[in-house]
Amino acid sequence: MKVTDIKNIIHPLETPSGEVIYELIGRNQASGEISSHSLAKIVLPPGKSSSTHYHQVSEETYYILQGEGQLQINELKLTLISGQACLIQPGEIHRIVNQGELDLVFLAICVPAWVPEDSFEV
Repeated sequence: MKVTDIKNIIHPLETPSGEVIYELIGRNQASGEISSHSLAKIVLPPGKSSSTHYHQVSEETYYILQGEGQLQINELKLTLISGQACLIQPGEIHRIVNQGELDLVFLAICVPAWVPEDSFEV
């Protein structure tokens, strides 16, 4: 068993595009080097986005907790709102944008656990 608390994440990963990533379960040292899956809470301030990228290995699911995001997967664009989830398969090029006035907050679950070496910017 492993219990983590977001309050103990003093230095979340802040990307150049504006994401603030709190990795709760995964391969990082703080969460116990779990390799089978990862769980992160991501906060996107209004007007910010993830980079356009894909993963070669990991499947990724976004689950929206708060706000509204426009998700682009390959050529498809869709709007996700609180309570909705979307599976992103390996190789699918994707980007999520916060077009709302509130922070977009969502969970990202990856199988196997996300590692920076499996993110490829486009």
